[in-house]
Amino acid sequence: MRESRRLGRSDLLVSPFGLGTSTWGTTTDHDAAASQLDAYLEAGGNLLDTADVYGDGEAERTIGRLFGAGLPREALVVATKSAGVIVDGRPTADASRGYLLKALDASLSRLGTDHVDLWQLHAWDKKVPIDETLEAIDTAIASGKARNAGVCNYAGWQTAVAAVRQVDKNSQPLASTQVEYSLLERGIEREVVPAAKNLGLGILPWAPLGRGVLSAKYRHGVPEERAGSRFFNWYVGRHLNDRAARIVEVVASVADELGVTPVVASLAWLRDRPGVVAPLVGARTLEQLEESLAGADFCLPEEHRLKLDEVSRPRRGYPEVSI
Repeated sequence: MRESRRLGRSDLLVSPFGLGTSTWGTTTDHDAAASQLDAYLEAGGNLLDTADVYGDGEAERTIGRLFGAGLPREALVVATKSAGVIVDGRPTADASRGYLLKALDASLSRLGTDHVDLWQLHAWDKKVPIDETLEAIDTAIASGKARNAGVCNYAGWQTAVAAVRQVDKNSQPLASTQVEYSLLERGIEREVVPAAKNLGLGILPWAPLGRGVLSAKYRHGVPEERAGSRFFNWYVGRHLNDRAARIVEVVASVADELGVTPVVASLAWLRDRPGVVAPLVGARTLEQLEESLAGADFCLPEEHRLKLDEVSRPRRGYPEVSI
């Protein structure tokens, strides 16, 4: 991979692609996870992103077992998340100070390390005052259990409130925001991207391939066994529409012209968007990950970038665009 990038205003230097682990411990078993991490490190990557809710802690346990088996802790920038809670199968949030600090301790135990390099608030909690939530960050950083902190899935105004409050009280500034971002989901460009750029937060896109749709594997239809899956319909179905189909066709055309795969073209476009530090690529299999990493240093020619910009351009208006 190309040179490292600084994450926001922090001291963290990360590779231009991070490795996501949402499938580890569930559809990706331990041996497959180990193979993925070996391939990622071999490609020059160093940012490993996980969360306490991935596989109900199994993703973190998998990482902990890899550390226990000899994986050098210093080889990785480890990022995890707290505040996400699953209740009756549905995601919600608990960003109270007490819960967050207990959750961080549990994550460190599963990960087999005494600190994480980046601790992220997985979701905004409207029930808890933001100052209480940020107190947990200050405590974690003061104790050395977290070196830096960021937010995840925050709206633009929520990102600004959290980042400004940290500065106002002379606490360590937030380093990052992790949000869904791809050619199929550019909504963050309206308010999150401007907030992050103005406040010095690096952007870590999740689902950089539009939840798999930008790979073009659903270009000619969805396999019957997948179409009948409740999870598939909820997670991927939102990107199976006429607009997405038009975008995928242009991605496939651009990729064909350049002699690369749609995956490589889509990731190259996203990697070099304003404010983006490292898209988080995740995969169920080693082969899928290797396809993403194959184009780690590929750069889109300007004319092709403009084609992708145009076909995926999000609707903007008042108040984002002045009148």
